[in-house]
Amino acid sequence: MSAESRSVLVVGGGLVGLSAALFLAWRRVPVVVVERHPGSSPHPRAIGYTPRTMELLRAVGLGARVPPTPEDFQLRRVRVESLAGAWFEESHWTPPRQEAAPRDDSPCRGAAVAQDRLEPILREGAVALGADIRLRTELVRFEQDADGVTAWLRGPEGEESRVRAAFMVAADGHRSRVREALGIGRSGRGHLRTVRSVLFRAPLEEYLRSGVTQFEVRQPGFEAFLTTYGDGRWVLIFSDDTERDEGTLLALVRRAIGRVDVPVELITTGRWEMSALIADRFSAGRVFLAGDAAHTLPPSRGGYGANTGIDDAHNLAWKLASVLEGASSLGLLETYDAERRPIAWLRHDQIFARADYKADAAGTAKGVDIIDDEAMEFGQLYRSTAVLGADASLPPARRPEQWAGQPGTRLPHAWVSVKGERVSTLDVLQRGWVLLADEEAWGVAAEAVTRASGVAVECLRIGAHVRPEDTGVFRATLGLEAGGALLVRPDGYIAWRSVGLPAEPERALTRALAQVSSATWRSGA
Repeated sequence: MSAESRSVLVVGGGLVGLSAALFLAWRRVPVVVVERHPGSSPHPRAIGYTPRTMELLRAVGLGARVPPTPEDFQLRRVRVESLAGAWFEESHWTPPRQEAAPRDDSPCRGAAVAQDRLEPILREGAVALGADIRLRTELVRFEQDADGVTAWLRGPEGEESRVRAAFMVAADGHRSRVREALGIGRSGRGHLRTVRSVLFRAPLEEYLRSGVTQFEVRQPGFEAFLTTYGDGRWVLIFSDDTERDEGTLLALVRRAIGRVDVPVELITTGRWEMSALIADRFSAGRVFLAGDAAHTLPPSRGGYGANTGIDDAHNLAWKLASVLEGASSLGLLETYDAERRPIAWLRHDQIFARADYKADAAGTAKGVDIIDDEAMEFGQLYRSTAVLGADASLPPARRPEQWAGQPGTRLPHAWVSVKGERVSTLDVLQRGWVLLADEEAWGVAAEAVTRASGVAVECLRIGAHVRPEDTGVFRATLGLEAGGALLVRPDGYIAWRSVGLPAEPERALTRALAQVSSATWRSGA
């Protein structure tokens, strides 16, 4: 049979696979997604999406479709006898600390929306941008060679087809058949336990008025975890692998609520493996692992599961797009593993360093210091050949104000004026390479480098194209002196910095861009 051709084949149409399709289609990359299920899981699973994830959705035009959490929202957990019974101490994900003043680190707030509500939004957004999403379609097998990947598929009616793609992204979950076929092992804390859950609907809004949404139910002979999806649906999770009939489940739900006069509708049950495992490599040839296929992390209040996978997809998408359009060599794709695998390990270790999973750590997090939430969310550090000036002496994460424009970190958010409109610095990024500078010489250099390399570099001059409220403070936020410049990658991460104005700006920019973009040209500079 003849094979149809696509630039990228994504295996798995859950949150991460759909995110990969969305970010690739937004960059005009022809992409097809195959998902063996007919749609989203009946069990909502993930619910919390971080401000960083919302920044990524905002960039591709979907931010307004996902309602944010209230400004004062905090994910709070309390030990209780039952919802209607006694409430005891509150536990914290990150130890509380004194903050001198509230900070504005993002133009976005997080979102508390169930996964089965978010997935259709991502799916519709990807399709609107041109992605080809095929439900009830299964990957049967694949082969790869030096030029691409050939995949054999089975459709809804059992029909077989073949797709030829330049690259393949495996977002097919923690039991990834693609990862297993590639022979990629995993390391980490390992299997924790098999758990069961029951999803139900009940009018329990009165117990959410205090702002607590997670409850550790502790009674003699009965322990479970109870939380809400914020839409009338709740889930009760048991830390065992015991199968229970409907009557038993209903009785335990009522026991967790502490009342028998509340109407309860059982919706579905779940059984899943709780584990912490990181793939030993995130790619093999032209195949890349993302999401749970690359790293399985237990549910956490840090949002280190789904959000980490969505960030994988975003990191990979611009690199694939750059290689496919011929602007970068295949060497750029090697930075995916170099950048994302350490982040997965960082989050793995942070989970077991904190109180929620300390009892399960088994020595995994020995000597690991807890990193605060702002650092984990906005201050993770990438080290790779796509970054200049991020050496091994630097910590894996810091608060954004402590980095001050450090290469390898996300460009800090700041409110600026562009064409008379107040926008975030993040709003002028993420489509292509951007040079932030205040000297005209940098604009001339960016034009020359663009002509010579074919890699488009847009120079945004501080004070002209981008007008901060206070230029001095803005420069300090970016770690620049007068005449300095920052080269920002298409994913919003800083690739290179010149603190001041060098003698030959064009030469300096040429050398930097040639390395961090893995450009297919080589200048004689």
